[in-house]
Amino acid sequence: MFDKIYSKVEPEKLLHIVCRPKELTEIRNDIVDEEQYLQLAILNFNKDKTFKPHKHIYKTVPKSAIAQESWVVMSGKVEVTFYDIDDTIVEKRILETGDLSITLFGGHNYLILEDHTLVLEYKTGPYYGQSYDKVFIESENFKAEEQPQSPLYIQGEGFGDDQD
Repeated sequence: MFDKIYSKVEPEKLLHIVCRPKELTEIRNDIVDEEQYLQLAILNFNKDKTFKPHKHIYKTVPKSAIAQESWVVMSGKVEVTFYDIDDTIVEKRILETGDLSITLFGGHNYLILEDHTLVLEYKTGPYYGQSYDKVFIESENFKAEEQPQSPLYIQGEGFGDDQD
């Protein structure tokens, strides 16, 4: 049901999860433990299921939090490389239509394998710019000083600060 990838450096630390929803049979499938910043569940409903109307409320959260991210492949195919907390590669997976990946800790890299691949990305927020969100991992394809400055990687300016 869930392919959980653990750190080789800290074997008890869950880094990444790959989920293939077509394998799920339960009504509610909580993918991520409730203590993580990014909450994710897959809900499998029959026709006419409904819920009480509701809204979500503000809550106090810790000031220091890691950005966690999920990709859902809507169409196409993606190869994902998962990195451990020491920046070494721990696993590679192919994500196909309907599959999703979650990165709680460690790093990741995505290679799009088909034209017109459509992906939804979910992250914890707020987003204050790249310099407050991520650091790049050197790999065989990218050196830190050669990282692309595409819209996905442009460093933000003047946003956020942990000083109050």
